Amino acid sequence: MTASAQNRPLRLGTRPSALAVAQSELVAERLRAAGHAVELVTVSTSGDRSAAPIPTLGVGVFVSQLRDALVADEVDVAVHSYKDLPTAPDPRLVIAAVPPREDPRDALVARDGRVLGELPAGATVGTGAPRRVAQLEALGLGLRIVPIRGNVDTRIGKVAAGELDAVVVAAAGLRRLGRIDEASELLDPLQMLPAPAQGALAVECRAEGFGRADTALAALLAQVLDDAGARAAVTAERAVLATLEAGCSAPVGALADVVSDLTDDGRVVDRVFLRAVVGTGDGALVRASATGDLDDVEKLGAALAAELLDIGGGSLDAAEGGPSPAGADSVQAQSGVDR
Repeated sequence: MTASAQNRPLRLGTRPSALAVAQSELVAERLRAAGHAVELVTVSTSGDRSAAPIPTLGVGVFVSQLRDALVADEVDVAVHSYKDLPTAPDPRLVIAAVPPREDPRDALVARDGRVLGELPAGATVGTGAPRRVAQLEALGLGLRIVPIRGNVDTRIGKVAAGELDAVVVAAAGLRRLGRIDEASELLDPLQMLPAPAQGALAVECRAEGFGRADTALAALLAQVLDDAGARAAVTAERAVLATLEAGCSAPVGALADVVSDLTDDGRVVDRVFLRAVVGTGDGALVRASATGDLDDVEKLGAALAAELLDIGGGSLDAAEGGPSPAGADSVQAQSGVDR
């Protein structure tokens, strides 16, 4: 690190929401435990300031100002919910670390502690995610999906106030806020696959040649924070999303797990098991899965996405017509900090 950086704490940029600060503090605590002084710097984003539905805001609304602050040398490091990042890389920046991943599943918070199968037909379930809408509707439970957005307090508050029968939020957000006990059910990925990279964090710093790049800082962040398994999993998931963005506009769920496998010659190796789902826009879902090597996860994700497009055929092309009244169609609008 530069001499000037050694004389002051690392400036860690974070969004101002309670959840964003909580997850940034987790990163700061690990850096402090490794002997590095850290101070949090809050940066408000356009996504924080807008009350508009997420699908209308576009890609990167929760990260652009944080990234600009990095390039302007207003902060040294930025912490993002990985699923907020656009799939196209920013050449000014490098994702120096992907810390160990929190629970990637979705969580149901329902009145009277009910699980999803106990909700009666016509029960109101709040979610602002097109991916969740598509998968909930495909379950055929007769639920009435209500589009909502806001922080965890706002969403759960609608259940407590009787405005909704239930909401679906990310389990990671509840865990990081110490509120996982409020979940009435953690949804099995067989019922609902999470958003690509849900529950994972991305720790960014400046790349070589942009602003005051510091290769020593990138190396430090990788050494202290990076988890190889988490990085491999989210890379595979986001490769599915990146490929599908070029081929359709349907809601996407994806989840990769690093699993131990036995080779033909009796060796135990780690591989990536990847599952993905795409909504077709007509209430149906297209699913596929694949297993691949840890060092080839991007190709694995791209190949699985191509298979989904092949299976879905014209039904995925038809989903490009725009959001349904329930807000169920948009790959590029799956942003939001683990809500």
